[in-house]
Amino acid sequence: MAATINWQPATLQDNIVKLKPLIISDFNSLFKVAADPLIWEQHPAKDRYKKYVFHLYFDGAIAGGKAFLIIDNAVNKIIGSTRYYDYKPKESSIAVGFTFLSRDSWGGLYNKSAKRLLLDYAFQFVDKVYFHIGPTNVRSQLAITKIGAVKVKEIDIDNNGQTQLHYEYVINKKDWQ
Repeated sequence: MAATINWQPATLQDNIVKLKPLIISDFNSLFKVAADPLIWEQHPAKDRYKKYVFHLYFDGAIAGGKAFLIIDNAVNKIIGSTRYYDYKPKESSIAVGFTFLSRDSWGGLYNKSAKRLLLDYAFQFVDKVYFHIGPTNVRSQLAITKIGAVKVKEIDIDNNGQTQLHYEYVINKKDWQ
């Protein structure tokens, strides 16, 4: 029998960000970041800045048990969240996503650093990491290709009862440096 993988280790950290497991008491602090409508402008869930909609996102993150706060190490401030999901042991794969960052953290090293930490950890256990990005989320599509992800197909994903088109990207362990 294979060992159980802890997809939410105590901390993943480099000199730029710290990824800390998301817990219920983080809701208010994280919502302060998420309450900016412009964060969600290109996202399929454009109304996630609303508290009741964000609560669905947050509850899903907690229930999944694989979510993290993203903390800027320089100022010890919460700047967003990300998570693992859709672990498939038989396929040796997992997905990374549901990531968002405060606008003042865009375009820098924060997203790349957080993704690198998640990928380095995941590739200890799986051979493929997937990313699912909405077709209008050009910012995320560009960011994910900068770290080596390749678009492999278009898929429909259920989002709270609504089917939405997403692009699926992948990074293979053998290609990760």
